[in-house]
Amino acid sequence: MVERVTLHILDSDSARRAQLARLAFAAGHHAEIYGSAEELLSHAPSGGLLLAHDDPAGEAVPALIAAMMRAGHWLPVIAIGNAPETGAVVRTIKAGALDYMGIPTQIAPLNDAISRAAHEAESHRAQRARAAEARQRIARLSMREREVLDRLAEGCSNKAIARDLEISPRTVEIHRMKMMGKLGARHAAEAVRLRIEATGLDAA
Repeated sequence: MVERVTLHILDSDSARRAQLARLAFAAGHHAEIYGSAEELLSHAPSGGLLLAHDDPAGEAVPALIAAMMRAGHWLPVIAIGNAPETGAVVRTIKAGALDYMGIPTQIAPLNDAISRAAHEAESHRAQRARAAEARQRIARLSMREREVLDRLAEGCSNKAIARDLEISPRTVEIHRMKMMGKLGARHAAEAVRLRIEATGLDAA
């Protein structure tokens, strides 16, 4: 039996939202509905699964996941579409969705997708949460501080960074100190780890 979850349903079509909510309740779950990504992000739910209509296909859900990451939080996402095509599915899964299915009309397929997503979510949740937090911290950096961090992550010394950016080593030290403070990093290795965590999802 599938464990009861809170299913956050995101769909701009009110009739389809209501239909999906009824199906979720019939399957034994709790449902919360949202008409737009902005409405979802303003509530920033921290638990449950997100069932999101992907329209335009292969674009809407990836954009939503990116927006959640920028906002500093993540929910496991099941994308749904009228007629999922391979290209849209691949783009959406690469962006971080855990599943992509046709719009469910029966309890069994919905519960199967929820079961798969809930199982995978635990292994993704901690990684995604760390990445979201790291991206939020890095977003606070000035362009020059980000350039210093990027080169630090490549293993460059202060002198090498200074040569590359055509500034003095002392100026590099100042940017580096400010960068570390904004990131809340106690040492260079921690700053580099944050950068890796923030960019690691792009390579996934």
